[in-house]
Amino acid sequence: MFARKLLRARLRGLPSRASAVCVLAAALGAMSVVVPAVAQPSSAAQPASASKRVEVTLPFEKYVLPNGLEVILHEDRRTPIVAVNVWYHVGSKDEAAGKNGFAHLFEHVMFQGSKNVGEDLFFKYLERAGASERNGTTNTDRTNYFETVPSNQLGLVLWLESDRMGWLLDHADEKTFASQRDVVKNERRQRYENAPYGLVSQFVNAALFPEGHPYHLLTIGTPQDLDAASMEDVRGFFKTYYVPGNATLVIAGDIDKAKTKPLVEKYFGSIPAGAKPVVKTAADPGDLKSEKRLAVEADVELPRVQIAWVTPPFFAKGDAELDFVAQVLATGKSSRLYKRLVHDLQIAQDVYARQASSQLASTFHIMVTLKRDQSPEKVLQIIDEEVEKLRKEAPTEDELTRAKARTLSDMVFQMEEVTARADTLNMYNQYTGDPGYLSKDLARYEGVKLADVQQAAATLLPATRRVVTVVTPTKGAPKAGRLVSSTAGKQGK
Repeated sequence: MFARKLLRARLRGLPSRASAVCVLAAALGAMSVVVPAVAQPSSAAQPASASKRVEVTLPFEKYVLPNGLEVILHEDRRTPIVAVNVWYHVGSKDEAAGKNGFAHLFEHVMFQGSKNVGEDLFFKYLERAGASERNGTTNTDRTNYFETVPSNQLGLVLWLESDRMGWLLDHADEKTFASQRDVVKNERRQRYENAPYGLVSQFVNAALFPEGHPYHLLTIGTPQDLDAASMEDVRGFFKTYYVPGNATLVIAGDIDKAKTKPLVEKYFGSIPAGAKPVVKTAADPGDLKSEKRLAVEADVELPRVQIAWVTPPFFAKGDAELDFVAQVLATGKSSRLYKRLVHDLQIAQDVYARQASSQLASTFHIMVTLKRDQSPEKVLQIIDEEVEKLRKEAPTEDELTRAKARTLSDMVFQMEEVTARADTLNMYNQYTGDPGYLSKDLARYEGVKLADVQQAAATLLPATRRVVTVVTPTKGAPKAGRLVSSTAGKQGK
């Protein structure tokens, strides 16, 4: 997702949040930017938690067509390019039992042609038009499609997007679905089944969330469900979820809003409304009540340890705080786990921590790839020690200052690119209902205090409700991993 933790590598040279904001003011001329006095790294007089607001807003106009299609316009005339970004508010969480992978399948099918666009011509039209971005992605919560083209090609992109929204099924037939089903299955083989540690994420998901939970299975889809799908099944999925009332169209960049609105009406206004589908939006943390231990064997060179928790949904209380917990633990060479495991003890190859935010529930992960012949038990002990320290004592002011600088820099600098701005407007629209939530999101992170980080670690990362996975190198095992055992550990409260 564009709106989370991008461009971190290019920002490592920034020494403080003040530097980031100074560059921001010069870079984002099309946005409303307020640059107040910014707290410097910690001092007794000015603790990190008392930093002042950085206000950055994305101006937009939002309206709805009679057929239910949401439209969001963001005007930026500085560069003669325009980004078109469509979110269908359906992801793998919305698939019925036995239909795993349908959302991802349609991501592929949508590029194969529609009533007025011939087979395999979608990308060719865009290439001839000079497109710099063109793709689609699917996750648990949504499916998106995006193109960035010279602004004089806006009409072409709107025609392409509207034709597949309204008339995909006039072209797609059994042959189309069969070919794309094979493409998806091959993608699964490459990314999961034949990749080192590739199926570990599926084992962890299945342990974190019970069978039947919207996040129990991977978005990529299962071969059994894809093979069992009938033409009637896949047509029904499209007719249910790919309707104007379940989609949001963002147009951002070098546009005149007064001239763009008639274009939107011309291409999308005649698409039949269809019934607005019911999609899952209510928080659902599952039922993880105890610690689970997974033993996995894989034909890999290095052992791996992973700990995962179910955590609050995207934008809920605790979500931002856990982003900072992850950074204190494992972002940068001065982070606690990196310093102990990689630098000091030299028993780990790398460390990683992340709050993976999603609509119904999020997951927090700590992952360590060990050096050859090192002890997973020793690594687990050190992880537990460092997490327990955060449960009992807040991070230092310097740690929180660095985490805030990194996060805010990521969030504001990604807005330089109009492609990212378009996706950000769509992301905030789906998850908060407010496309212009960026300024509130910045405030969400800026408002986190030292004690908030400690409380998040103490209450949201319990030692008794988590999934602990140990991957043991085993010759002859599948490279992607095979689950050897799953056992219950300490009981939670």
